[in-house]
Amino acid sequence: VADDLYSDGYTTCLDQSGGITVAMIDCISDELAAQDARLNAAYKKLGAQLSASRKQQLVAAQRLWVQYRDANCRFYADPDGGTMARVAANECVLRETAERATELDNLGSSPD
Repeated sequence: VADDLYSDGYTTCLDQSGGITVAMIDCISDELAAQDARLNAAYKKLGAQLSASRKQQLVAAQRLWVQYRDANCRFYADPDGGTMARVAANECVLRETAERATELDNLGSSPD
């Protein structure tokens, strides 16, 4: 777990999951909701700082990023990989979302 990306609650949840797939997926889903909210806030903050043309570039980049994230993470869900492939696919979406939220936060915090 990338402790710097995720909430303390996520680490605790995973520790308490006992390696049970359904419990792990629940932990991932809860953290994904928090990270998605962080991503959306960072996206809106950054968009508000940009000129109209730069904002269009951000919208285009974000749409492509979502397509990439979804395609990449679907690949983790190997049908022959059992339940751990499902966990890996969900962790992929969480990781990518958290990393993108941090990226957009950083872009919104840096001077133009």
